[in-house]
Amino acid sequence: MTSKDLHSSSIIVDALQSSDFNREILLDAQQGGVSAINASSVLWENFRGGMDYVTMWREKLAENADIAMLIRTTDDIRRAKAEGKVGIIMGWQNTSPVEDRLDNFALFKDLGVNIMQLTYNTQNFFGAGYLETRDSGLTRFGHEAVDAMDEAGILIDLSHVGIQTSLDTIEYSKKPVAITHCLPGALFDVPRNKPDEVFQACAAKGGVIGTSLFAPGLAAGNDATVAHVIDAMEHTLDLVGEDHVAIGTDFNHNRARPGPWLLWANKDKGTGSTLADFGSAKISKPEGIRHNREFGNLTEEMHNRGWSKERIVKILGGNWMRLFDQTW
Repeated sequence: MTSKDLHSSSIIVDALQSSDFNREILLDAQQGGVSAINASSVLWENFRGGMDYVTMWREKLAENADIAMLIRTTDDIRRAKAEGKVGIIMGWQNTSPVEDRLDNFALFKDLGVNIMQLTYNTQNFFGAGYLETRDSGLTRFGHEAVDAMDEAGILIDLSHVGIQTSLDTIEYSKKPVAITHCLPGALFDVPRNKPDEVFQACAAKGGVIGTSLFAPGLAAGNDATVAHVIDAMEHTLDLVGEDHVAIGTDFNHNRARPGPWLLWANKDKGTGSTLADFGSAKISKPEGIRHNREFGNLTEEMHNRGWSKERIVKILGGNWMRLFDQTW
């Protein structure tokens, strides 16, 4: 089987994009054979902002019903694949819209929000982000939040979460969790990447780690290529095995850099001090995978390395499908 045949026959899931989606981006993803995308651009919003996000996607999907559809279940992803549509999983990169009401988890799940990152970069009610001054771990209220997310059927994401809070959450959750878009700190030691122990703990509980394309997390930076991405993926594969590795691009198309959304994203709670310069720094995705339409280049690189069909199918989407089935 050629890499093109393998790509076209596989369910392909991108576990995180924070793009400002429009029809052009959806068409680009359709061209790339992407079956489902976790569209996760909620960062600092309150309850009203979370509701606005749900409303926005209802309208956007209605306008693009010929090429895109809402994903609530893994059967929906299979249907999107069969119909050649792009499935949209509504996701958040923070639990801030829940505010201090645990019953809001079930409310937003009913509205279609299937994935939530516990914290985004800094402290919230439930735990610490990776840029918090002191990560004291999952809070008392955070334990109740994890229970509420497990019960509602919301997949917990730990990508921007602090190390101790991540380890606490993995240990406490009754269900496996995700690290949707991250790179290994063992290959390039920057704060945004995670140490091997977190990847290993996530996998030991049945979780999945999505390999990111974020250039500042790759040793080659803006000079990185598809091969560098697969090199990072190989490290994670060697560490945790092929049942626990997948893809989370961290694409943020249609966002000006610098621009108001990215500058807001990089401030604590959107209004505080600037936490990182990612909103204004020059950042390029790796050459060969800078657009959704280039997804096939990832498959080709895996295929050229002699990986088995079974391994590639798992990484492209099979592992996410298994985890979604277990958690949703």
